[in-house]
Amino acid sequence: MGKYILKRICIMILMLIGMSFIVFASMYLAPGDPAEIAAGPSATAEEIEIMRAYLGLDKPFWTQYISYLTNLLHGNLGTSLITRQPIWSELSIRIPNTLNLAVAAMIFACVLGIPLGIIAAINKDTAVDNALTTLSLFGISVPNFWLGSILILFFCVKLGVFPTGGMDHYFWTAIGFSQVFLPAMSLGMQSAASFTRIGRSSMLDVLQSDYVRTARAKGLREKAVVLIHALKNALIPIVTQMGTSFGGLLSGAIVTEQVFAINGIGSYLINAINQRNYTAVQGTVLLIAAMFISINLIVDLLYCVIDPRIKYE
Repeated sequence: MGKYILKRICIMILMLIGMSFIVFASMYLAPGDPAEIAAGPSATAEEIEIMRAYLGLDKPFWTQYISYLTNLLHGNLGTSLITRQPIWSELSIRIPNTLNLAVAAMIFACVLGIPLGIIAAINKDTAVDNALTTLSLFGISVPNFWLGSILILFFCVKLGVFPTGGMDHYFWTAIGFSQVFLPAMSLGMQSAASFTRIGRSSMLDVLQSDYVRTARAKGLREKAVVLIHALKNALIPIVTQMGTSFGGLLSGAIVTEQVFAINGIGSYLINAINQRNYTAVQGTVLLIAAMFISINLIVDLLYCVIDPRIKYE
């Protein structure tokens, strides 16, 4: 297990280096001059050239990239062209809000999606199964920004039971729950629908296995067969989807944070793109990529907890 974790960490580092090159090259080829943005709209041509030299933009591409990569290896994401503040310090105050939203959305998706998948599998080919399958298809198809707007219109404007936006408390507090409920529902609905479909398929496969037939032949109650014998093995594909979905929740939070006016890394990225703040875009994209890769590693390790038969070498 230790060798596997070390191997995956090395692969993570290589992937992040590759991602850093793609992001850096994309920003290098993008239209606009970062020196002009950093110098300000009233800067003279001489001041812009001074700023270009200060930022190292007058050097060849590979020299700039090696310098950027060296800074990354030292934990330096760069400096914002707009605020002149370290990008990490600006992201660090926004990361908790994004993680708060993503974790709450994942909890919502699991609490809603997994039980519905089990219910659909147990009631295969019945009206309940058909209804849940149709609802899951609808949930996958609905864009989160549209759903978020509808939730705001109904629950905030019409009923006034939830705030329209903002987030400054964690979801396990009373205030934080009221702030995160609608954004988490909007962001997590597609994942919940996906868990329902995958959970149904996985549970159906497990319920048809030999050891489940044996458990039933021994006279065990159906509830015990499903929850004790079948559920644990049926969870493996769901856990795989959870890892992928959580990465999707981090990227999907970019839109949801805009709809609900949440000060997270998603809204920070959108503002950086609008302002052509290239260094901030690079740092934010790399941070999201690092979080996504780390989550996938955690999911792989959870397989061993769910099914001890799985071994990594």
